[in-house]
Amino acid sequence: MRKRLIVSAASALSLFLAVPASAADFQPGAAGVGDPYYPTYGNGGYRVSHYDIRLKYQPATDELEGTTTILATATQDLSRFNLDFALNVSEVRVNGRTASFATSGEQELEITPARPLAKGSQATVVVRYKGVPSTVKKYGFTGWLRTPDGAVAANEPESAWWWFPSNDHPSNKATFDISVQVPDGNQVISNGILTGTSSQAGWTRYSWRENKPQATYLATLAVGKFDVTTDTTASGLPVYNAYSKDLGENADAARASVERTGELVDWLSGYFGPYPFSSVGGYVPNVPTGYALETQTRVFYSPRQFAKGANTSVVVHELAHQWYGDSVSLSRWSDIWLNEGFARYSQFLWSEHEDEGTAQELADYVYASHPADDPFWTVKPGDPGPQNQFANAVYDRGAVAIQALRNTVGDEKFFQILKGWPTERRYGNATIAEFQAYAEKVSGQKLGDLFTTWLFTAAKPAVGPVAKGAPAPAALAPGADQAAGRLPAEPKSWKKIQETNSVHDAR
Repeated sequence: MRKRLIVSAASALSLFLAVPASAADFQPGAAGVGDPYYPTYGNGGYRVSHYDIRLKYQPATDELEGTTTILATATQDLSRFNLDFALNVSEVRVNGRTASFATSGEQELEITPARPLAKGSQATVVVRYKGVPSTVKKYGFTGWLRTPDGAVAANEPESAWWWFPSNDHPSNKATFDISVQVPDGNQVISNGILTGTSSQAGWTRYSWRENKPQATYLATLAVGKFDVTTDTTASGLPVYNAYSKDLGENADAARASVERTGELVDWLSGYFGPYPFSSVGGYVPNVPTGYALETQTRVFYSPRQFAKGANTSVVVHELAHQWYGDSVSLSRWSDIWLNEGFARYSQFLWSEHEDEGTAQELADYVYASHPADDPFWTVKPGDPGPQNQFANAVYDRGAVAIQALRNTVGDEKFFQILKGWPTERRYGNATIAEFQAYAEKVSGQKLGDLFTTWLFTAAKPAVGPVAKGAPAPAALAPGADQAAGRLPAEPKSWKKIQETNSVHDAR
């Protein structure tokens, strides 16, 4: 039997009439999300759910023009809001109406809609723009990489500003449609699945779709002439790889590494759980930089990663990020250990698999090879600061911290944590504190002292990452490891692991 709902006349009226906010309730959105490392990155007052990026690019002149359509929801009553962008804007529309706009700071595009946006309302924002991205410098650098036959957008912690307006912070992930028109004979590489191509009057359009949430810095674009290979993994996942046609002497080593992507992603699934996206692959353009970057589903690799021969270790590292960093993204840039520590540790696991040094041997080597007075230990992986965000200590000490966790909780609980975390937090964001809480829940142990010692103390831990049941070594004076000849033998995999360049930012 249904109960009758009895309300007063005034209450009944309020169910049907929305009470508009007063003018005083509408305020500008913040010009940043308040990230402690990059206060102006991202924006407040709204969240983006989807980007539709439609571009035309001329490789010969580096001219880029296009339109980005953004689907967003206001999280407050908004009189004005910002996007992060660096190119010249000709028009902005919000919900179909022309909006006024201005620029401020290094990358702020300030938009005032014709009608303010009420909290909870949806907005469609259309931005038309053009420019020559390689000529635009912000904070003294450019995130747009020119190549002999085109260009590449792949950088961390920022690259979006040079080719699409966005809420540029990992805490606001969205889905993407990226469609780019280029002169016939060129190709376009981007994230997700290639949904189609079309040709008209000497131009070809490539359309890509990433249907899972993606951070803006993980969106990538490459235009040039590529050799493309397609396949599927043993589990049926589509694989799309691309190589610049002019890689020179690095070409074969690059292929010998990146063509193992399908095999390696299936191998990593055994540790991290099911692969979280609908495609996988990588691309190697002819760029002068030395880093690799975990651009979602389509990893960017510099040719220099393969200058000394095949390097499956770097492929393992960047693929591990698809779980740790891409699917589960950091909440703020100070949480970078959640990305890089686990990607580096995946290389330790690969070394173990290849019988080139166990994870314990690698951790022991890192610990012993840096004396207590080495500046290496002054970097705190759990909060390294923006200047040290991609320092080797974040990677190497960060991986040793994970081995210390493994030794503390034991293999059974450790591998439950390693697989359970990216499953439980899939497509979301997280902090180190939340990871610690999860590890404590699974292991049944208090881990505060462990995390403080290995991640948040600017000093060498008194005791290394001792294997469970092994005797603790005596503490040595600074440099005594080396002076006493007690430095462990270098694991076979160590040099290859170190070839994974730790500097993403092209500044």
